[in-house]
Amino acid sequence: MIVMKFGGSSVANSERIRHVASIIQAYKESRPVVVLSAMGDTTDHLLESADLAVKGTVDIAKVEKLHYDTARELDIQVPAIKELLDELRTLLTGISMLRELTKRTRDYLVSFGERMSVRMMAAYLNKQGTDAQFYDAWDIGMKSDSNYMAAELLDEVWENIPAHLNGYKNGSENAIPIVTGFIAKDSKGVITTLGRGGSDLSATMIGAAMKAEEIQTWKDVDGILTADPRIVKEARPVPEVTYEEAQELAMFGSQVLHPRSMIPCRKTGTPVRVKNSYNIKSPGSIIVEKHADDGDGNRPRVVAITSVKNVTLIDVQSSRMLGASGFLAHIFNQFLKWEISIDVIATSEVSVSLTVNGKTDLTGVMEDLARVAEVRAKKGKAIVTIICDAGHSSKILADVFAALSAEGINVQMISQGASKVNISMLVENTEADKTVQILHKALFS
Repeated sequence: MIVMKFGGSSVANSERIRHVASIIQAYKESRPVVVLSAMGDTTDHLLESADLAVKGTVDIAKVEKLHYDTARELDIQVPAIKELLDELRTLLTGISMLRELTKRTRDYLVSFGERMSVRMMAAYLNKQGTDAQFYDAWDIGMKSDSNYMAAELLDEVWENIPAHLNGYKNGSENAIPIVTGFIAKDSKGVITTLGRGGSDLSATMIGAAMKAEEIQTWKDVDGILTADPRIVKEARPVPEVTYEEAQELAMFGSQVLHPRSMIPCRKTGTPVRVKNSYNIKSPGSIIVEKHADDGDGNRPRVVAITSVKNVTLIDVQSSRMLGASGFLAHIFNQFLKWEISIDVIATSEVSVSLTVNGKTDLTGVMEDLARVAEVRAKKGKAIVTIICDAGHSSKILADVFAALSAEGINVQMISQGASKVNISMLVENTEADKTVQILHKALFS
């Protein structure tokens, strides 16, 4: 058994659905379980409809047109989609009367996208002669807590999923399961959404619980690349990365799986393969627990280079706190108080430099920090991260600084992650792409 996950752009219209269906059919002998996101911009259109409903107008024209047009172009009858659109219209009518959208109602609202997507795909596969059955996530036991918009799956899911899918895995049932990603139900039967990376989490949870051969996530590139191909034309696929490396890549800008989605597969050691939906024969990149031994105990020195733009550097310095045991605790407590996430940090005895998302409102935390220290915020920075074996950090940094110095790039801060698989540095926003290009040439040539 394998699990195949396709995002919204992969099923955005009739042409893409035909293509994805051909991929599913090509892997039919591997007994795939398919996890789908909502079609194209459906989630955004649903939220637009909610905004209008709060103002008193019920309008589902965009959502309705996309799904009816797609069904017509695929030449399929999907009465279940009409039922869902009627249900959606009723929900929005209720929202328009109350003029209110709660988190709970929002989760119910956005669930329509995934629910219509799986019905569309299953109907088309059946028309093509491939036996398929759609499932809403809760039909196969996806149960979560009640933290709406960011729900977490409950431990019982590990037993629920095999109880529903073992028949398909062992061959007593043949219809390919087409399952909604991103959504679940809580113990009261209320629909929830799994937050960022939710569809990836659905796929990895199913794959891990079913002890699948591998989990495949399908994109539009040949796997994980050594850099963003829009920045570095010479970027090339990375055959293999570890879970830890993939998590760091995702944290620092690369469009791989969301870090939380890797938790289930790490528990079971289930590999994840990133595949190209436009190049089925490409092996893609596989994400595993640890690198395969090359016979000499070596691992790749550098895996990839990625970047995050528009971050803010905050410098905190206080000579009054020299040697004080609570200095760092006090600083971090202020960020906790204002619910601000820190990306990269570098410290000394009396100073701390750290970065946060450039869109973050820093008014409150800056005022609190100013009471005990000198604090400055500098916007327009970028984090460039090298995913690597930090055991070779001296050699890597020697190559890095030699290359950057030759091109006049000044590094303003450097941090080696505790995971020992990344080295991050701070540069000006305007120098980010050039820095990635320089480092790629220096480290991969």
